[in-house]
Amino acid sequence: MRRVAVSYGPATLAPPSPKEALTRGLAWWRGLHRLRSGSSPAAPRCATRAVASGLLPGASAASRLLASTTSSSDGPTHRSGVAEGGGGGRLRSEEWFGKRDKDGFNHRSWMKNQGIPDDVFHGRPVIGICNTWSELTPCNAHFRKIAEWVKRGVWEMGGFPLEFPVMSLGETLLRPTAMLYRNLVSMDVEESIRGNPIDGVVLLTGCDKTTPALLMGAASVDVPSIVLPGGPMLNGRWRDQQIGSGTHVWKFDAMVRAGELSLQDFMDAESCMSRSAGHCMTMGTASTMASMVEALGMTLPAAAAIPAVDARRYTLAHLTGRRIVEMVKENLRPSDILTKKAFENAIRVNGAIGGSTNAVLHLLSISRRVRPRDGETESSAVVALDDWDRLGRDVPCLVNLRPSGQYLMEDFYYAGGLPAVIHELAFKAEGLIHQDAMTVNGRTMGENVKEAKCWNREVITPIDQPFKLQGGIAVLRGNLAPDGAVLKPSAASPHLMKHKGPAVVFNSIEDLRRRTDDPDLPFQPDSVMVLQNCGPQGYPGMAEVGNMPLPKKLLAQGVTDMVRISDARMSGTAYGTVVLHTAPEAAVGGPLALVQDGDIIELDVEQRLLHLHVSDKELAARKAKWTPPANPDDRSRGYTSLYVKRVQQANEGCDFDFLSGCSGDYVPRENH
Repeated sequence: MRRVAVSYGPATLAPPSPKEALTRGLAWWRGLHRLRSGSSPAAPRCATRAVASGLLPGASAASRLLASTTSSSDGPTHRSGVAEGGGGGRLRSEEWFGKRDKDGFNHRSWMKNQGIPDDVFHGRPVIGICNTWSELTPCNAHFRKIAEWVKRGVWEMGGFPLEFPVMSLGETLLRPTAMLYRNLVSMDVEESIRGNPIDGVVLLTGCDKTTPALLMGAASVDVPSIVLPGGPMLNGRWRDQQIGSGTHVWKFDAMVRAGELSLQDFMDAESCMSRSAGHCMTMGTASTMASMVEALGMTLPAAAAIPAVDARRYTLAHLTGRRIVEMVKENLRPSDILTKKAFENAIRVNGAIGGSTNAVLHLLSISRRVRPRDGETESSAVVALDDWDRLGRDVPCLVNLRPSGQYLMEDFYYAGGLPAVIHELAFKAEGLIHQDAMTVNGRTMGENVKEAKCWNREVITPIDQPFKLQGGIAVLRGNLAPDGAVLKPSAASPHLMKHKGPAVVFNSIEDLRRRTDDPDLPFQPDSVMVLQNCGPQGYPGMAEVGNMPLPKKLLAQGVTDMVRISDARMSGTAYGTVVLHTAPEAAVGGPLALVQDGDIIELDVEQRLLHLHVSDKELAARKAKWTPPANPDDRSRGYTSLYVKRVQQANEGCDFDFLSGCSGDYVPRENH
């Protein structure tokens, strides 16, 4: 379907000329008229252009544009038997609210107990606001208020907003790990959208796994969707130093164990780290995934970095509410935006920001949920693990943020945010960004970032003078990781990027915590720490325990990093020379399960090598004697039982095998 971006000139604070005011007024009237009454498909589709003054700090007036409308010469597209879009197209929600029979009576009557007037049910796109608010998810504590601002925008544009909850994933509280429930939430989102009268959806995301879970679910239904990240919390500050969420937890813990920080000081710092609502203000997984969805084109520009409690976050919510109504009219869906080009852009952006290794798992899974385009049996958007290495190998790290650097997300926002980074990749480098990738505002990525500026070169460095030369995720292979493992070079120690040393092996997280500080263990500075049975099935859920704490006796010697290898994940806020996501995992008999104390392990990041110096014959003998590990908990019932039976390995994204592909937006059978 052809779309043409409508442009009225640069966004300014000056009032429009009389002619321009008339043009805008006619556009507004036509857009609302089409939503409310439906008119000839031949009539142009357009509505007001959403403009935010000052959402990009310090930006020129022309670069403040967050969204423009699009128009199409085509009629509504029919998918799964239901036509959607504005004009003469039939809204999906009319299958519920548009019928003059007992079913329509039921659907409308029970909704009217909320004080909804009768006319609201006719001709207005129903916009679902998928809310992950929970007091158990402090990162998302402000989402009730954000949802109200989204509703304002929806009402303004002639839509009908309906907020609904889905399971919320609080990274800091949820055990054994939030990752265990990512797929469950994606199913919650998918079925909530499909089973209800929803024409388009706003996804309120914040804490780490909420972002991929919601986008996986929405992509599986493929109704018009837009992501609204909740934003990072304010920078942490303790005494005279700026402290970063997560990153300084690991740092302070190591200092306490090394005798460099008192327990009282450690406890004092606790109240100074999380100073407001919002997700981690380091470039951890939450900030990374907010950046990923912006790089994918699924948010309005500048959405990733605005602080959670900044008034501009509420302006963004308001504009997002406006824009989703337009997207329903235009029939602009995730499958139109989540193309192979979009995923390649996101992978390169992840390298430039020094993003979390968790993004690898999430983008692999999201790409496998995208609807195939016409003529495809499998979506061409699907990315593989090796794409991360191929696309990220030559991308330098431009962003000086913790855990790889010094600054925090507030500083990143004031420096220009993600648009400034993408501008560097798109216009200062050759071919690193697909500028023609479509985004939710109906404009291309290149158009969105063309005028973006950087205001602090200590925070966002130029691409010809990068903060670090290696930014992308390194994908390692060898006899220890036949299906791959990953390492984040920007957070690793340069002197350990090529290393060979003897293994010290732990067979579970409990074993690690019990024995790490045992003075009799044969630890030496060149030792390689190995943690088994913490992968998707083994933990289960692949917990963030890969950044193993260093043994006290080496901390006392001044050792600050060691090569650590596991089938687990690592918090995006963590750092170190840590090899993660080793596949196949130990719990299914992968080579990691066969490593023994004293085995020599070789890591060569430049050569992308992870090799166990044990003969094939010896490994075969060990495999013959291997038995699956005993489970410390009951996995025989409920969701956990389903998870361990159907979860895929890390190199495929840890989704369920039965969720690959897009099931579409079909309307289920009547319920009465």
